[in-house]
Order: sequence, then C-alpha cells, then structure tokens
Amino acid sequence: MNLSCLLYGPGKVRFENRPIPTIDDAHDVLVRISYVGVCGSDAHFWTHGGVMRIVSEDEPLVMGHEASGIVHSVGQAVTTVTPGDRVAIEPGFPCRRCKQCKAGKYNLCPGMQFTADPPRNHGTLARFFRAPEDFVYKAPDSISLQEAVMVEPLSVAIHGARLAPLAPGQNVLILGCGTIGLLAAAVAKAFGARAIFVADINKAKLEFAKKFIAGYSTFFPDVNFTPQEEAKRFKKEMKLEEGVDVVLECTGVESSTRTGIFASAAGGVLVQIGLGKADLNLPILDMCEKETVLKTAWRYSPGDYEIAINMLASGSISVSALISSVSPFEDAAVAWERTRRGEGIKNVIEGVRD
Repeated sequence: MNLSCLLYGPGKVRFENRPIPTIDDAHDVLVRISYVGVCGSDAHFWTHGGVMRIVSEDEPLVMGHEASGIVHSVGQAVTTVTPGDRVAIEPGFPCRRCKQCKAGKYNLCPGMQFTADPPRNHGTLARFFRAPEDFVYKAPDSISLQEAVMVEPLSVAIHGARLAPLAPGQNVLILGCGTIGLLAAAVAKAFGARAIFVADINKAKLEFAKKFIAGYSTFFPDVNFTPQEEAKRFKKEMKLEEGVDVVLECTGVESSTRTGIFASAAGGVLVQIGLGKADLNLPILDMCEKETVLKTAWRYSPGDYEIAINMLASGSISVSALISSVSPFEDAAVAWERTRRGEGIKNVIEGVRD
C-alpha cells in the first residue's frame, strides 16, 4: 500500500495506507519518493491548517510539495525518464490549454493542480506519487537526492531573478536570509550581479549567509526605526548614494518591502517573492517619484526548473550546506515544528523505508 502522511487540521497528523496511484495516462510517471523538503507553508499548515484553503477532519490532506525520488514505473508514451532514474518533481500541473498556459505563463493557470493544496490535491509525503512526464526532471549525477529537493525553492529564486530581470553588473539587495533569500543571493551571483547585499533581523541567519557564498555584504535592520530610516542607513553604510538596482524581497513582511522600496535607486525594480499578509501599505509617492517598478512573483514558470537543474549540474550553485536536518518519515511533524520555530535553513523528511 501507499503509506502517506495526512494532516487533519492544525497539529493533527496521521499516517495511513492509501491506494497506490495508477498510471491512467500514457504520459504518467510513478515516483518512489526519497525525500521531501519542508517549506514555510508546511509549517503554516501544521500550525493553522492551511493558508488560503484550510484542511479539515472531513477532507484531510497528504502533505509535501518539494520532492525527489526514483522513477518506479512509466506510461507507455513516456520517453524522457525510465524506471530507476533519479528525479526532482515540479509540483504544479497546469491545464496546458488556457490563455495563460498558451502564453507561456502556466504558473498563472486558473486550473493549476498544485501539490498539497486543499482540499483534494494530495502531496508527495507518501511512498509513491504520480506526476506527468513533463514535470519530472532527471537529477544530475553530481547531486544527491537530498539536494534534489532544493530544485523547487531554487526555481522560486530563479523565477524572481528572471522577472526583474537581473542583469550582470547590477547592485542587488536580498531581503530575508531564509531558504529562498539565500538561494536568491546565490542566483544573483550566478547571474553576474556586481554587488550583493543581504539583510535579515536574525543575526544567526546573517552569519550563515556570510559562510554560504563569499562576497556578500550583510545588513542588520533595526526594527525600532522606520523603513525609510533604515533604507537611508543601509545606503550610507554600503556607500550607495543612489541605492540598488534590484531588490528581491523574500520575507513577505510589509516593513521589509517598504525598506526595499526606499533603498532602491531611481528606476529600480523590486520583485516581491515572499508571501505575507494579504494587503500591504506601500509608499506610492516615493515609488512614483523614482518610477520604481514593482513586480510580483508566483512560484515558477517555463524554464525555471531547467535552469535550476543546470546550475546544480554545473556547480555554479551548491545547496548541500542549506540542508540542516533529515527526519525519518514517521517524524514529519518534528521537521514541521523545527521549521515553525525557525531552526535550521532547510529541514528534510526521508521517504518511507521498506
């Protein structure tokens, strides 16, 4: 059977045998899950039962969306992977037919079936998971299956950088040193940024950022001051009279977004990657005066996963240092709780053992 980890509501987890997914389409791929990464949204589900849609006792949800594994079996039309291949799974499956899909923006597909999305889109925290062939990617031999879990968050960072678009020679400010923020900084370096600045109110995370990739300048915001005051101090300390060209906001915190806007140069771009409260109060007058470009990012789009895979394969980005812990399948809640408490960078859950 397909042993699975289901959430029945805040703090309510059960392990149950469910049917093994069948290959219903000629392009289906059945993957034996090896590892599942814990995202901040998983911690939110664990604490609150969901984000936009809530898990219930009547409709529990198999958790997990950052996953890697080994191909178990394939449909008769599958040509890109074969049983035994090591793979990373892209966890959102669009309709491929709507206006957004045809425009190359499948991440905006109104019919998107995203993994571990209530009430019925079950996740990867199970022995087996079925996915379409075109959303299953071979993992390069140079990385482990634990590291292959990081392709998903790396793709989020890549998507934000491409939206800017981040170009060689630019000054870049990364707000937030969680998984996405650290990966965004690594992507900025790989994309040729001239100077990279990272900021976080957690000093331990800033210290980790210094070790993760050389060449960063770090900034520790003081929450007792206004975003405008902190942006002024940032520009003074970093000797940036005009500000930065690109801001990648990875926290979702309103004060952080405001700081990024004030810290940006005239004509600068801020990409909102982090998700926080539903409504943000922004300094529109300052944005208009500088013609600040505000862009919003949603997951990843065509090409992002391929770029992430290629970056890992070439060694231009290494993610092994970001994996803080690996928990057995039956301790999934322990990994969620670690993430909720802000412990580590990326906590990972091992797949079901035979």
